[in-house]
Amino acid sequence: MTGHLVFLLEEPSAKDFLEGILSGILPGGTTVHFLVFEGKQDLEKQLVRRIKGWLLPNSQFIVMRDQDSGECTVIKQRLQSLCTLAGRPETVVRIACRELEAFFTGDWQAVAQAFDKPNLAANDRKAKFRNPDVLGSPSQELRRAIPHYQKRDGARRITAYLVPDRNRSNSFRVLFQTLCGLSRA
Repeated sequence: MTGHLVFLLEEPSAKDFLEGILSGILPGGTTVHFLVFEGKQDLEKQLVRRIKGWLLPNSQFIVMRDQDSGECTVIKQRLQSLCTLAGRPETVVRIACRELEAFFTGDWQAVAQAFDKPNLAANDRKAKFRNPDVLGSPSQELRRAIPHYQKRDGARRITAYLVPDRNRSNSFRVLFQTLCGLSRA
């Protein structure tokens, strides 16, 4: 098992999400570190320097960022090449299709529970949410459903109720499988 999991993240809400999801899958003895940047440009600008400067042995790096309007494969290749340049080609790169909130709109039952709004669970049956990874703006969809929705508060609340087997976001399922695989490595 890797002694240290080091996450390089573009925003604080990703840290909030990961803290919640990791608590249920990581074995004891694994130390988790979060390097949170001020957006995707800051992440890409500092990634090589931060990985090269990391001194703790037995560390596994995971880079996670939103796709936004970019091309997923291009973003992933660029991040992977930066990791290789940093001397860590084995770094795992995961892209949240469109944005982190697709993970939440992939499980409206979790959203309904988190905000104590049972009617929101019906969104799971709507055609537009069958593939949340292609939504133009999942965060806007959440704000339509919950006008006071805030990214960090939402990540903290919703993550506690996410059920991977019912989540319709493929990018969430890939990330979750990766995290489970790292916990067994």
